[in-house]
Amino acid sequence: MTVYAVERLGVSIAGSRIVRDLSFTIGKGECVALVGASGSGKSQSCLAPFGLSVGMADGSARLLGEQLVGAPEDRLRRLRGRHAGFVFQQPLTALAPHMTIGRTLAEAWRQAGALRPSRAELAGALEHVGLDRADERLDAYPHRLSGGQRQRVMIAAAIAHKPALLVADEPTSALDAELRRDMLGLLSRLRADQGLALLLVSHDLAGLAGHADRVVVLDQGAVVEQGAAAQVLERPVAAYTRSLIAATPRLGDPAPSLPPPGDALLEASGMSVAFRRSGWRRGRIAAVADAGLTVRAGEGLALVGGSGSGKSTLAGAIARLGPADRGIVRWRDAPLPERRAMTTADRRLMQPVFQDPAASLDPRWRVADIVAEPLRHLTGLDAGARAERVVAALAEVELGSGFANRRPAELSGGQAQRVAIARALVAGPELLLLDEATSALDVLVGRQVIDLLARLQRDRNLAILMITHDLAVARRLCHRIAVMDAGRIVEEGETERVIAAPRHPVTQRMVASA
Repeated sequence: MTVYAVERLGVSIAGSRIVRDLSFTIGKGECVALVGASGSGKSQSCLAPFGLSVGMADGSARLLGEQLVGAPEDRLRRLRGRHAGFVFQQPLTALAPHMTIGRTLAEAWRQAGALRPSRAELAGALEHVGLDRADERLDAYPHRLSGGQRQRVMIAAAIAHKPALLVADEPTSALDAELRRDMLGLLSRLRADQGLALLLVSHDLAGLAGHADRVVVLDQGAVVEQGAAAQVLERPVAAYTRSLIAATPRLGDPAPSLPPPGDALLEASGMSVAFRRSGWRRGRIAAVADAGLTVRAGEGLALVGGSGSGKSTLAGAIARLGPADRGIVRWRDAPLPERRAMTTADRRLMQPVFQDPAASLDPRWRVADIVAEPLRHLTGLDAGARAERVVAALAEVELGSGFANRRPAELSGGQAQRVAIARALVAGPELLLLDEATSALDVLVGRQVIDLLARLQRDRNLAILMITHDLAVARRLCHRIAVMDAGRIVEEGETERVIAAPRHPVTQRMVASA
């Protein structure tokens, strides 16, 4: 039974052709994966027929035999509400921050036309997608959950009304290797149990093996190759497909040549962070417990671990971007002030680059204003000097001055992340805090951004504290690795040693998954 059929689909934005002549079908219980670099048209192909993007669709897209292209909005809303579910790449921005998980799921039930669910039914929905402590999670807000936990909530909400088609737009790109495998396994189980047809957008080519039935490879809006997943992934015909596979980082790649580190720059010890429980449960949850680390000048340290292990919480506490209950942080052997006592000079020392540039860049501002923001707060430069610094920073991240007047919506994911890096560099920091800075990017763009960061590390003698779940990416920039689990650092050492001979079971599982 064909659930979703696309024939000669095209998508245009402001008169520009983004996708052309795309055709495929998805049967009950099948998975078709759209793969390609950033800007290849994958997401537009999925969302435009349903009226969920700025793109205008033409051609044909039929869901259970009903034409989506050209349908009025009220009909599209009805078809989406009854027969389709959507899981997006960044659940933190897709989930309403002011609503608890329980309210979010109840809203999904209501939109599906179901009766008001009981608390037990809501908890059961979370258990169905593999979320532990389900009843407790109903009272939590999205920011209190890890990326993998939020993604499971998104899936639970998307399938609340038992849709025929699930559209998953990069649902695993921000997750660690174990969670990516688990999430794709969950989607495969839902396909088998419920007969879901799955349209999957992904740049994780290795992860598709064993999960997708067919793969469609897009380049600049056109199909360059399609066929059975095993055939495309193991014996690619198109040069573009081969380049995607070659750009995927692997632990077996030759070891990179990293610049020698200098003296101790940042030292943290005894760091502990706990959060108050939400809802009716009392007490506090320990997110980080007695953790410490050292970063030397020009050195890269990777803070790795599973989703929810405390990596971002620890880094935020050290950089005074987040709360800290206890701990000592020293910069060049002098105490770093507490969060509220940080001066502009202190703030300049460490600058962050976050995982999702779309969420970290103000959509209303021009690129020039975004990059200049640290200069207004952290320096005494006048407008002319700030403008010169902005042009130089954009050039350093390989963006021309023509990007200065663009807004974030006009940038690709890779371009937006380069803007975020330029903003971090413009005030002259000595350490970059990279919080999953490439996980939301496709393999080609992610490799370009890593190459850029490696050049900046070498040219500026930049220290890097890199939060990542990808050991192969960490290996490209980092001299040492610290592995976190349940808020504690369980293993630390030289990168090549940790990867070649992991000692802790958590590290061993990470290496095996990679």
